Order: sequence, then structure tokens, then C-alpha cells
Amino acid sequence: MPELRTGMAIRLQGELYIVLDFQHQHMGRGSATTRVRLKNVATGAVKETTLRESDEFEEVRLERRPATYSYSTGDHYHFYDTETYEEIVFERQQIEKELEYLKEGTEVTILYADNVPVGLELPFHVELEVVETDPGLRGDTASGGSKPAKLETGKVIQVPLFIQVGDIVRVDTRTDKYIERVK
Repeated sequence: MPELRTGMAIRLQGELYIVLDFQHQHMGRGSATTRVRLKNVATGAVKETTLRESDEFEEVRLERRPATYSYSTGDHYHFYDTETYEEIVFERQQIEKELEYLKEGTEVTILYADNVPVGLELPFHVELEVVETDPGLRGDTASGGSKPAKLETGKVIQVPLFIQVGDIVRVDTRTDKYIERVK
């Protein structure tokens, strides 16, 4: 059985999955098992399962290509490969989490397994405009606390009290945390 890693693609029982998380478990005298959270590439559904040492799965090599988010039509999101200019379309359920940070022109990396687009990798940091937040109070400082702020993509994060509507903030897409005010 190949070594599991977060983010790797595997083929299990004929289905293609991305490994979201895993945890090795060893129960007393029995054999070791691995508890795995998997995202089905075709449907976007997330499932948890237990793999035993005897379970067979195949590691699928992922290829990464740069792309740019172009536009959406209903539940379809259109990207273009910046090397081949080919259009790639994802359905909402395939990229639900990534949508929280996508705006037109965002540069992403598209993951391919068996020459089929299976997912997105966002840049580590994105800059988004604050469109809704409570007004700050006089004397608010950078270390004084935080408040919720809605970003232009609809994502809500915690920001310092001095952040106002219209400010552009840098956000870490891996942790969903405010980094700094850009302007």
C-alpha cells in the first residue's frame, strides 16, 4: 500500500479521490488502520472511511497547470489555461471551498489526474475588498481586538477593529486568517 499524503490523488474501488486528511490508528494486538477523509473528484462529495493494510488503492499522479478564473454561468465556473488558452469548466460542488476566495482574474493552479481536471489550488494569499463590517471606534488599534468582515466574494473573516468598508485586505487562503491591510 503506498504511503498516504494529504492532497494526493488515489483510485479506490474504481473511483478517483483526493485525500483531505488521514490519521493512522493502531489498536492493541490488531493490525494498524488508517482513518481517511476523501473527496470524490467526480461528485465533490466528502466521505470518511477506514483503510486496512490489506486494502488496495492506486496512487494517481497529479499534474499542475497555471490557469486564471474567468467567469461563471450559474453553477459552472470557467477558467482558462494560461499556457494553452484552453477553457476548463468546473461545477460548483467540485470547487465549493475555493469559491470563497475566487474573483475574476484570480490566478490558480488546476490539478489534473489522468489528463482530467480534478481540482484547484489557490494562491496562499489573496487580496479582497471588505464590503461589509461594523464601523471601528475611536482609538482602535491593530492589537485591540477583532470583528467580522464580509469580503467581496461573500467570505466572512475576523479583522482588526480599524478595518473599514472599502479597505483591501490580504487573507491567507490556507488558514482563513487576515494578514494585513493592503490599502
